[in-house]
Amino acid sequence: MAHGRHKRETNARRFATDTRKRAAKITVGAAAAVTLPAVALGVVQANPAASIGGLQAHAPKPIQLDPDRYDAAAPVSRTFDRTAARSFQQAVDVQVATARAVKRAHVKKWTTVDLNLWSSSSRAAEQVGLLDAGKHVLVTGRAADGRVEVVVNGRSRWVTAGYLSDDKPDPLESGAAAAAGLSMAPCPDGSVESGLTSGAIYVYRSVCHAFPQITSYGGWDAHGEHSSGKALDIMTSDVALGNAIASFLQQHSSELHVYDILWRQHIWTPVRASEGWRLFADRGSATANHYDHVHVSVY
Repeated sequence: MAHGRHKRETNARRFATDTRKRAAKITVGAAAAVTLPAVALGVVQANPAASIGGLQAHAPKPIQLDPDRYDAAAPVSRTFDRTAARSFQQAVDVQVATARAVKRAHVKKWTTVDLNLWSSSSRAAEQVGLLDAGKHVLVTGRAADGRVEVVVNGRSRWVTAGYLSDDKPDPLESGAAAAAGLSMAPCPDGSVESGLTSGAIYVYRSVCHAFPQITSYGGWDAHGEHSSGKALDIMTSDVALGNAIASFLQQHSSELHVYDILWRQHIWTPVRASEGWRLFADRGSATANHYDHVHVSVY
């Protein structure tokens, strides 16, 4: 019995010893398992190019945002001053409204006096030109600060209110001064003016003072443009003199509101001025072909 107990006790001690040795090995292995990664991590942090287990370690690359997928713009501060933005938007709104007004303008009025053109209705506006009296101009219908908006060469301009009329001004009754080189003073033969419109009278008086050598005129009669009272025949067969008269009328076509000029079987009109003098068909006689007089008509 005693021998049996001794054998069992010896085996028990050996088993306990073996168990303690295996536990110690496990503990050492676990410690190594924990320590080695930590050491390796420390080495990598100290030297990103260090080698671990035969593999080359690399530092992580910075993240690159795809500009097509991410908004890289800096955030707008909530304290941003929006005054400048509002001013810019207001300026844009003014430009849009002006462009719309110019595009929609379709009513025309006459200027009754020479008018300064302004860049805007503001009193601080810049003067950008002059509009002569007797001009037929588009108006937009907009008015502000004592000025009204007109359209000149497709652009918005402002003129002083009160000097635009629905009716064409009568230069002989308005008291306006004659344009340079022209005249409103009566001519020696007042009978020529009978039946003529004020515009045709203005042409007659201007021509008779510029060319006093002309003594014969044809005014109103019952044929063609003459029946309207808007035409005048300036009688001469002298080519040089007739050329000079025709040139005078061309130079002042705007102020005199010339519609057409006929001389020596040719016609000239302001609306086709770029084409110069145009030949017209033979009408059968010197008078009908305007070889003995310069014919002029007005609007």
